[in-house]
Amino acid sequence: MLFLILSLVLLTGQQGRSHKNALKYASVVSTLWLAITALAIYYQAEFLAYLVEPLRSFSWLVFLGFVLVSSVTDTQIAQRRFRNTSLVVAGYTAIVICMVFYRLLAGPEAMIIFGINILYAGLLVIAVAGLVLVEQIMRNAHIESRRAAKYLCIGLGVLFAFDFYLYSNALMFQDLNVGVWHARGFVNALVVPVLAIAIARDPRLSLDIFVSRRMVFHTTALLAAGLYLLIMGAGGYYIRYYGGEWGTIVQVIFLFGAGLILMVVFFSGRVRASLRVLINKHFFHYKYDYRDEWLRFIKTLSSGQPDDRLRERAIHSIAEIIDSPGGVLWMRNMNRFEPVANWQMKISAQDVVEADHPLIDFLMARKWLIDIDEYERDPELYKGLVLPDWLEKMPRAWLVVPLIVHDQLLGFIVLARSPVQTYFNWEDSDLVKTAGRQAAVHLAQLEASKALAEARQFEACNRLSSYVMHDLKNLVAQLSLVVTNAAKHKGNPRFMEDAIATVDNSVQKMNRLLEHLRSDSMQVQETTPIEVCAMLGEVVQTMSGGRPAPSLDCQVAGIHVLANRDRCMAIIGHLIRNAQDATPDNGQVIVRLFRRADRAIIEVQDTGTGMDEQFIRERLFRPFDSTKGKAGMGIGVYEARDYIHKMGGNLEVISRVGEGSTFRIRIPISAAA
Repeated sequence: MLFLILSLVLLTGQQGRSHKNALKYASVVSTLWLAITALAIYYQAEFLAYLVEPLRSFSWLVFLGFVLVSSVTDTQIAQRRFRNTSLVVAGYTAIVICMVFYRLLAGPEAMIIFGINILYAGLLVIAVAGLVLVEQIMRNAHIESRRAAKYLCIGLGVLFAFDFYLYSNALMFQDLNVGVWHARGFVNALVVPVLAIAIARDPRLSLDIFVSRRMVFHTTALLAAGLYLLIMGAGGYYIRYYGGEWGTIVQVIFLFGAGLILMVVFFSGRVRASLRVLINKHFFHYKYDYRDEWLRFIKTLSSGQPDDRLRERAIHSIAEIIDSPGGVLWMRNMNRFEPVANWQMKISAQDVVEADHPLIDFLMARKWLIDIDEYERDPELYKGLVLPDWLEKMPRAWLVVPLIVHDQLLGFIVLARSPVQTYFNWEDSDLVKTAGRQAAVHLAQLEASKALAEARQFEACNRLSSYVMHDLKNLVAQLSLVVTNAAKHKGNPRFMEDAIATVDNSVQKMNRLLEHLRSDSMQVQETTPIEVCAMLGEVVQTMSGGRPAPSLDCQVAGIHVLANRDRCMAIIGHLIRNAQDATPDNGQVIVRLFRRADRAIIEVQDTGTGMDEQFIRERLFRPFDSTKGKAGMGIGVYEARDYIHKMGGNLEVISRVGEGSTFRIRIPISAAA
């Protein structure tokens, strides 16, 4: 009966795999052999059992041959060895079957040659061959396949070892041991569960049987409830038996209390969810083919050049795991998280998250993947989490995936809702979180590479400055010599011509140097409290020589910030100069000051050409990237933002192509002032 059940299970599911087909045929033949043996014993026709037994042994040997040749990497050699071995075993099996017919015709005495029963000897040789194949399989099994191979070898090894014991004993005493013969069926039955374990662990022998998760969940729940009630019933019986006069009362209270606890547990959403995860993890095949998913993920992530497009590829590689149609990437920038890339999903530069926001604290503490739908249904599962207003209003937002590197939050990805995947379980969460960690490593490497490239550019700039200083020293020496000799030879026309030529040559060299080096002062001096409105007035007056002339709108006066006055004026002056360069003469450049809470807000607004979001995100703050050609080095805005961050503030840019731009500076107000 056990072999019949195993055969029916193997006959279901996917067909055409050689290992599974060989196992299926061996199981079917074993079922027939055991059934015929039972009938042969009942009708006292033992020759029928001997007739089918070689076929049963042959089928198992063929299956073991399939398993053994799979360890040979050369396909041609494996096929040749399997074909030759199969022919030898088939021929030997045919000889044993002929022995059975000969015994049937000539009688048992005809099998005795030189005192040896050749039928028992032939069956013994088959058992030895089976043991040899089992030993070879275990010896040659790959490390990753030994988990399944060991149970297969144990099961079939016991089967052939019992046959070896049976027939070696028969050869020794010239007859079968009746007790050992009767135990043979039970020993074969004991082998079936071990073979079932081997089949379940070997993907080449997978059963492809689907059992509803809901069915397993309810069955497990009912079994657990039944076991619980049995234990409680035993406890109630014990209380009644030893409880004396109060035994019946205490028993009733105990049993109804146990039933009440059972009902509370059954209707607990947390317990049911934990039970589902336990069943899905330990009783079912995984939802994903992790090898294929990981290969596809790495291929998407690593395709193309290691540039800023890596950010879009990171979003795409994670989104395609769960069939998400788009996503947006936020990454840390000083003391806030800003959107830096998007894939098939709209992005807004104003959707920023401060580093101290509850969302960031939750992601850093829990390192969970946030299901926004689940958060709206049951906020208690995400205790302490508060989503930003703009995230709750995003119409397609579905999942928030943290990007963790060395237990630090590099950023996070918001994925759009999948039109295909209707539910999201623990397996999806584990896979997406792991993919997020891998993507975070690549993104961290990109940021490190960019920082290294910027450092090398600054190094080159410093080297250039050294060369400039050397040339300036030579020019100063030449001009000093002219000045020294001017008082003595100023009446000499030849000296005047020579002096003019020297000055002209120096001017030309200086102009060439200025073409290579044009930037504001890099020195940082001591910070002092500055009255912002007065400082802005000085900057506007200084920049009034340019066109269009800037105007000042101080909506609040008397507020101070802690900064270096010269550096701060240079930064704001640079922003005004950029606004003038981008605005026609009939346009407007407005410098505005107002206050929000404990921050001074300085805006430089123009009606110029404006910038698109891609330019702001990818080029505006990149050092040594200028739109002015040779007239600029492209580090002014970069240095402005860097210095503002050092002051504890931040710089925002709001711009539309054809309408103008606004640079908004937020600086903490000095409490001491």
